[in-house]
Amino acid sequence: MAVRTIGFIGTGVMGKGMIRNLMKAGFTLQVYNRTKSKADDLISEGAIWKASPSEAAEGADAVITMVGYPKDVSAVYFDDGILDHAKTGAYLIDMTTSSPQLAVKIYKAAKEKGLHALDAPVSGGDIGAQNGTLSIMIGGDQADAEVLAPVFQAMGKKIVYQGQAGAGQHTKMANQIAIASNMIGVAEALSYAKHAGLDTDKVMESIETGAAGSWSLTNLGRRMLKGDFEPGFYIKHLIKDERIALESAEAMGLDTPGLALSKKIYDELAEQGEENSGTQAIYKKYWKE
Repeated sequence: MAVRTIGFIGTGVMGKGMIRNLMKAGFTLQVYNRTKSKADDLISEGAIWKASPSEAAEGADAVITMVGYPKDVSAVYFDDGILDHAKTGAYLIDMTTSSPQLAVKIYKAAKEKGLHALDAPVSGGDIGAQNGTLSIMIGGDQADAEVLAPVFQAMGKKIVYQGQAGAGQHTKMANQIAIASNMIGVAEALSYAKHAGLDTDKVMESIETGAAGSWSLTNLGRRMLKGDFEPGFYIKHLIKDERIALESAEAMGLDTPGLALSKKIYDELAEQGEENSGTQAIYKKYWKE
């Protein structure tokens, strides 16, 4: 089945850029968000508003979900939602960073209803979503991933099929574990440079292209130095991801002390009122008057 109409649930920081790139690629988008005003600009650009997740799913060739937490994913799929209202043969793509176990549950439930479910979380933040350069990690049936190649290509640059249902989410957990410790390193390195009295722009010029280079250093490090803590990715969502990763690692008998330390720091920031700041607000932990 060729995909022409896409139901998209979740028009937040990430979803908005993804929707725009899908419309640029020629897909018809019918969208839903809990707060309609957050979708008004997309509607003015041609997206079709739907009043519920089930309505967004009805008649769509593919349905994409990009919501906040695993409980939100579960609600939009199982509570008289997508699974009960998607047309037979439709493709269901959860791009939320969520639980690998929930991804398997959705996959099995979809199979029973003649639907095709994939877990396809992303990395690249708001910039990647806007520019259509996301890294997309896919779990599910490979044949389904191949059918959806044009959809993924409209949103991402690095698209990798990882394996069976849940594999996309496990890959995203590996990604988040790498980011967790890296963000501590970026914040500490730039704080060190600042308190040593160095020109931090020159420090960045030297270290970002060497062995210390990373996406977080180049993109979020500059935001730290500018005092720009607007969310490309919310602290509250990273904490959610770290919780899932810690639970999954524990289930495998794996000790992850770097991940645990990162979660502790971000939990403290959230308690201080920073949960809706971007993850680069970890830099505030190292501020000195």
